[in-house]
Amino acid sequence: MSNEVFERVSSNLLFRHRFSCLPTDGKWKKSGKPLSEDHEIPHFGRFEGQEKFADFRVGWTAEGLFFDVTVRGKSQSVWCRSTQILESDAVLVWIDTRNTQSIHRASRFCHWFVFLPAGGGSQRNTPMGSMLKINRAKENPKTFQMFRPCIFAKTNASGYRLQFFIAGSALTGWDTQDHQTLGFNYLVNDRELGTQTLATGSEFPISSDPSLWHSIRLVDG
Repeated sequence: MSNEVFERVSSNLLFRHRFSCLPTDGKWKKSGKPLSEDHEIPHFGRFEGQEKFADFRVGWTAEGLFFDVTVRGKSQSVWCRSTQILESDAVLVWIDTRNTQSIHRASRFCHWFVFLPAGGGSQRNTPMGSMLKINRAKENPKTFQMFRPCIFAKTNASGYRLQFFIAGSALTGWDTQDHQTLGFNYLVNDRELGTQTLATGSEFPISSDPSLWHSIRLVDG
């Protein structure tokens, strides 16, 4: 793994991690935007006793953030429902464009997204994505109306590959020149395999407390 982990500091008996996010070239297409192995981020959840079942890759351009997630090891079909997105097989992502890790209530720079490999359409086989409001937030982002799901998924007998793009226009405070370090967290939810997080487990209020998130730094390569 070539992705460099360059900080690991302890805070209130928890570890806060920071890692590099490598750039990528090209633009989002309807057929997705695959990322190389160099874009894979470490799975610190193993220190929490989690079993890794998803490869999680992140890349960036000035236009936004690209994600490429592969889930393996399933023996059951994906379970996704548009009316139960938080109970579905899904990838959840949190982003703070100011990386303010001293706050316990989200600011307007904090964002929550969820992406499903299926669940949309009349046959429930269309991938879907949504931007959610963070519970107890002091202020919500002003970019909800700017969010457009850019998502591509391919399922197979043992899992799925899910690629999605979050445009900078959907992120309040997106500025790759002056703010290269972002607060970041993810959770891969699977009704069969369980949960995989970046580090801190889902037993903590990671969906609403930005102080429990970690950091990515947008590097030039």
